[in-house]
This record gives sequence, structure tokens and C-alpha cells, in this order.
Amino acid sequence: MSVVEVRRGSSPVILGLPHTGTHVPPEVFEHLNEEGRRLRDTDWHIHRLYDGLPEDATSVRATFHRYVIDANRDPSGASLYPGQNTTGLVPTTDFDGAPIWAREPDEAEVARRLAAFHAPYHAALAAEIERVRALHGVVILYDCHSIRSTIPFLFEGRLPDFNIGTDGGRSCDPRIEAAAREVCEAAKGYTSVLNGRFRGGWTVRHYARPQEGVHTIQMELAQATHLASEAPPFAYDEAKGERLRAPLAMILQRLAALATELKGLDR
Repeated sequence: MSVVEVRRGSSPVILGLPHTGTHVPPEVFEHLNEEGRRLRDTDWHIHRLYDGLPEDATSVRATFHRYVIDANRDPSGASLYPGQNTTGLVPTTDFDGAPIWAREPDEAEVARRLAAFHAPYHAALAAEIERVRALHGVVILYDCHSIRSTIPFLFEGRLPDFNIGTDGGRSCDPRIEAAAREVCEAAKGYTSVLNGRFRGGWTVRHYARPQEGVHTIQMELAQATHLASEAPPFAYDEAKGERLRAPLAMILQRLAALATELKGLDR
């Protein structure tokens, strides 16, 4: 099984999908405890939600689960949110703070997973960024995520539906941030926030080079927006999903259109 799936398109927009995979190799699965084997912290059905939005966008998807290794964490192991509860490169707990391993991986095993899973995903993503930038002179990486809307271990209260992250405005041209925010705020029945609890993960921060034509933005969706329930079996809700796809499609259409303007400024 390939650790990364790439669908090449002609759009200036790339969809990053680091957390939708559920594959856990047998030699890793056997060391997870009962809680870990539930794989609760998957970005459930996000690749389905974004499928075809838009049809000509490139997508890069990790097929492995984040418990194997987290493709959206610094390979050095540095914390994504220093001083706040979070999970690491190879998580030792789930999002509720519960242990997930019967036997935690040692340094050698973490290094093996970096080489076998994390590195190939980012090699594929970096290659597509350069390919698309060569085609258009500019590229917008839109990193797709989701999370349960209520997780006291990670944040207080209930998460807004749309959580836009641009590393405090540093990862992209202001017009990209503004376009995403405008669509989210206009979407009836949804709530949104810019650079709240989720400001953009390692992927968004690592690849961002707006001055060189590489713009990045993260969208963290509350799973209540598209799941029948945020508990097992985490089933996809067709009606919710179709309703949500409309503003998501509009965001991606707006970003693709902006690329034409950005090309003139960035090159």
C-alpha cells in the first residue's frame, strides 16, 4: 500500500490531506492499546467531503493514520503549540489525554517511521508545490483538517465550525485570508474564527513563502458539520456534507481566482 496518494490537477490550488488515512501496519497496530485501536482522532471523511472541490485541484493525501506518525508535525519533535496541550510527532495519547499505546515506540522506531511515512508524504507534497508553482508562478496550499467540536483536553467550550489558520497572517497574502473568512462569515448557520485555537500546523508554517509565490492556509472543520455523530462509528452525514460542500467550493474557487492577481505581485 502506498503511503501517499497524489491526484494531479491543473489548478493553482493544492489540497493537503495529512490526517484522513486510517492505515496502521500490523507491526504498529499490535502495540496500540484498546483505546488506540479505535483511531478516534482521524479526520473522518475529509477526503470525501472535498472530493471534486474543485475538479482540477491537485490533492496529496497521507494514507497512514496519525498514530503511526503525524504528517502535520515538525520532524524534530518540537511542539506545535508550546505551553498548550497537544499531541506530538508520534502521539502518546489521544485528544482526550488517554494513553494509546500498550508499548510506546522508542527513538529507533520513531526514526524508522519518519523515513517510511512522514518523509515520503512531504516529498510528494513538496514536489507538487514546485510543479504547480512552475505552471502558474504561484501556488496556494490549502491544508484540510477536521476535529471533534468539543475536546476539553485541547480547548475550552465548543469549537467554531470553520477554523481558519494562517499563522497570524504570515503564511499567505492578506487577500487569501480575507477571501476565506468572507465566505465563512457569509455561510448561514455556521460559525467561524480566524487564527483561534488552530492557527495552522507545521505544514502551513513550513511551506509558507508568500514572497516567493507559495501561500498556505489551513481549514480545521468541526466534525459536527459533516458527521452524523462525533462518536463511533463516525458516519458521514450526506445531507450535512452536501450543505457544507457549497461554502467549501466557494472558498476554493475564490482562492483559484486570486492566484491570477497574486502571480503579478509574487513573480
